[in-house]
Amino acid sequence: MSDAPLAGQTAVVTGGSRGIGRAIARKLAAQGATVVVNFVANEDAAAETVRQITDAGGRARAVRFDVGDGPAVRAAFADVVDREGRVDILVNNAGVAIDGLLLRLKDDDWNRVLQTNLTGVFHCARAAVRAMIRARYGRIVNLTSVVAAMGNPGQVAYAAAKAGVVGLTRSLAREVASRGITVNALAPGLVETEMAATMADEQRAAYTALVPVGRVAGPEDVAEAAAFLCSPAAGYVTGQVLHVNGGLYM
Repeated sequence: MSDAPLAGQTAVVTGGSRGIGRAIARKLAAQGATVVVNFVANEDAAAETVRQITDAGGRARAVRFDVGDGPAVRAAFADVVDREGRVDILVNNAGVAIDGLLLRLKDDDWNRVLQTNLTGVFHCARAAVRAMIRARYGRIVNLTSVVAAMGNPGQVAYAAAKAGVVGLTRSLAREVASRGITVNALAPGLVETEMAATMADEQRAAYTALVPVGRVAGPEDVAEAAAFLCSPAAGYVTGQVLHVNGGLYM
């Protein structure tokens, strides 16, 4: 395989300013794709992702839009198609987590988690698929979570949204397979991100003890899996959920 299997392709990575999104953006750029790094709030972090990519010889730019805002998403993707001529890859990574036990969870918090983590995937996939159908080629990778399969106390909203992403992924995969478009999901366990950094030492130790490989994932572990699903080599893989969790859930 070429060292640049994604050369000439355009990828949109939502939530690409840091963490898993940044690692995926960097990996796709390293494989030759022009990467559009989406962010909603942290402009400096998005600029840093772009800087890291361009310093390594890749092509990237940052674009601000809220994935939960349908008109903003449509406008952003129209601009990408206008400027780049194509959208070959979409990685739906943007997400929020607002934890709380069911009896204490506010309606506004429930709605925000669903709007970003599930409706945002719908908005972006719908916008990207329009361009992909015309090209008769595309790769869509949606970030779900191990909690969609296992559940987790205090995460009813997050788990519900991420489980919805799985259903969306499988249904959309069936809709667009004949057009050369694959749709898959990645389900990470705990990953070394800013969110994980807030865990107490005893929580981290208890979690790690449950993971057969004996460590927390790095963002690059998820990025490697994403790169495969985004590649031409994954043309016969669709409607799948790839768990990247070190064996926590099998």
